[in-house]
Amino acid sequence: MQALRQLALASGVTLMLAACASAWAAEAVPRSAAVKAEFRRSNPCPSTGSTRGACPGWQVDHREALVCGGRDEVGNMQWLSVEEHKAKTRVEVKLCRSHVAAQPPASAGER
Repeated sequence: MQALRQLALASGVTLMLAACASAWAAEAVPRSAAVKAEFRRSNPCPSTGSTRGACPGWQVDHREALVCGGRDEVGNMQWLSVEEHKAKTRVEVKLCRSHVAAQPPASAGER
């Protein structure tokens, strides 16, 4: 938990870990290429200034991870360096999956 807080402070990200409790374990979360393209149009690449094409050293990240119940929408996206993104993803996946695994299974009507 401390590592996630430090990562959140270092990257300027506000994480909502409470959403992890409601995430569906082992569910694939679809990502929309159209939403990512919309994000890119309004948030040019930090390294090239381009709104299209490669963005060396940077990746689009979901502020509130999809695995933790975050939404695939422009307002939940940000640029992170490749290194920051890898570190943030490792922590979120580990925390959210372990938190979800500790929850009792949801009935079909609760999903």
